[in-house]
This record gives sequence, C-alpha cells and structure tokens, in this order.
Amino acid sequence: MKKTTLLINCPDKKGIIATVTNFILAKKGNTTYIEQHVDRELKEFFMRLECEFDDDEEKLAKFKESFNEQVAENYGMHWELYNAEKKPSMALFVSKYDHCLYDILGRYASGELKVKIPIIISNHEDLRSIADAFNIPFEYIPVTKDNKKQAEDQQLALLKKHKVDFIVLARYMQILSPDFVDKFPNKIINIHHSFLPAFPGAKPYHSAYARGVKIIGTTSHYVTSDLDEGPIIEQEVVRVSHIHNVKDFILKGRDLEKIVLSRAIKHHIERKVLVYNNKTVIFS
Repeated sequence: MKKTTLLINCPDKKGIIATVTNFILAKKGNTTYIEQHVDRELKEFFMRLECEFDDDEEKLAKFKESFNEQVAENYGMHWELYNAEKKPSMALFVSKYDHCLYDILGRYASGELKVKIPIIISNHEDLRSIADAFNIPFEYIPVTKDNKKQAEDQQLALLKKHKVDFIVLARYMQILSPDFVDKFPNKIINIHHSFLPAFPGAKPYHSAYARGVKIIGTTSHYVTSDLDEGPIIEQEVVRVSHIHNVKDFILKGRDLEKIVLSRAIKHHIERKVLVYNNKTVIFS
C-alpha cells in the first residue's frame, strides 16, 4: 500500500470532509487519519488527511486528476498530495556555530529525522570536520558584499544538482536575497532568538541580561523576503532570573534553538504545516 498525505485549505462550506473521504473510498483508498480546523474569522477550512492506496503510480496519477476536477475545483481548494513514504531532500546551510548542526545530524543519524541530507553548504570552513564525521558532502562558498550574487548562483546550482526539496538555515549568518528566497517559497526554515525586535544586534543575550528579562525564547519560521517576518512554525521559552549570568543565557538559548529547530524540521517533513496569510496551521 502507498501511504499518502493530503493537505487542503479552501473557503469553509458544508460537506467538505464527507465529500473528500467518500471520494477516496470510491477510488478504493482508505482514510487512516484526519484532522481539520476552521478559522471562523476568515471562514477558511484547513485539513490534513492520511490515506492509503494500492501501490500503483498510474492509478495515483489518475486519482489526482479526477480529484482536482471533481472535488477541488468545486470547493476552490488549494491542495497537495504527498507520498508519505518518500524522504524529502534537505540541504543545511551553516556558518561557524555548531550546536544546531550537531543536533540535526545526530537526529538524522539515529533515524529520528526521515530525510536525505545530500549536502551541507557553508560560508566558512570551520564545520567541515563535522560534515566529514557524518559522511555528508560539504561545500565551502565564501560570501561577501561583492560576490553575493555569484555565491548564491553557486548555491542554487548545487541545490538543483542534488534535487533539494527544502533548506534549513542552521545558524547560517547571512541574509538570503529575495531572488533566492523566491525560488523556495515556504521551503527555507530559519531559527533565531525571540528577542527580535526588542533586542536586535550581534549580542541579544547581553542586551536581554542588561534589561533583567525573566524569560528567553526561540522562534523557528519560514524565510520570506521580509527579514525575520515569515510564517512561524515553532516557538519555545525558558524562565531565567537574577541568578543567571550572560553565559547561562547563551547556553539556555542554544538549547532552545536546537529543540525548536528540530521540531520545526519534523513538522515540515511530516507535512503538518499549512501556510495561510503569513501564518501557519500546525496539525498534531
């Protein structure tokens, strides 16, 4: 049996769930899991459905065509049907910080992250030894204000060569150009401290410490052309107090970054994220 995941959003109307599940049944499919949400304010319907079909690519292609004509068009649906058993291809972009990279590769090596990692790209050589330890190709592409376009062209060529489905910025300390981002809509995942915009700059934890904050946090989101304003996938916080120093803040922040980034990656891999109006519906 071929396991598939169906993601749908459309204007809310009566009978959507019944229509979809009955259509799947009529095509000899079996619905194994379903979750739905209605945004009452926007009057928008969202659904994630898992189903199984006979392992026949031709039948599945015909299903997609008939589903679009007989169901999706009638409801004005935006929809995607994914092969749940296919491992997506994920590229990692890194700079000098290694904590997120180690965490991701550890989860990958243990089988926790159901992905392929064909390449790690960096603007520094510092983390090559980590890539080598996990037997993953490492490409060093330096980036300066003078060669940014050329560097991104090299990156894009590598991503195309390796048929990369999505990108994770594992503390990659460069801003991607709008042209680059536009080629991977809702397919570039970033991680940053949640102090923005209150504590911007190179030393946010120092600024937060100076203000005596009581919580610190981390946010993972999809990258858009508006810096750090893309749809949020995952967030987490931890409490701090007067007994903690700047070093404590940094260590706690890095722990949060690892946890939040890995959760965001898993949500994306398992097709549990649906983006709408620069917000996300995260299915359980």
